[in-house]
Amino acid sequence: MPTIAYFYGIAIWMYFRDHPPPHLFATYSGHEANVSIESGDIIAGHLPANAARLVKQWVLAHRGELEDNWQRARASRPLIKIAGLDDD
Repeated sequence: MPTIAYFYGIAIWMYFRDHPPPHLFATYSGHEANVSIESGDIIAGHLPANAARLVKQWVLAHRGELEDNWQRARASRPLIKIAGLDDD
């Protein structure tokens, strides 16, 4: 499960050949959530409110890159790292 981004203590990753709908996983301080790439909403799991807000903001800002990575993961191709919210 490659980590594709890390910001403010939040790790973002995807599984190779995972099931639809397009999603990613976010972990923060012992919490984990499955997050929709389309909307940035939590599908399953839980994140603290501030972390959930940051993840949604990041997902919506990088939706195209995430969709590309989803297709790469489905094809078992290497994933591309994506800048986090705290990258300058």
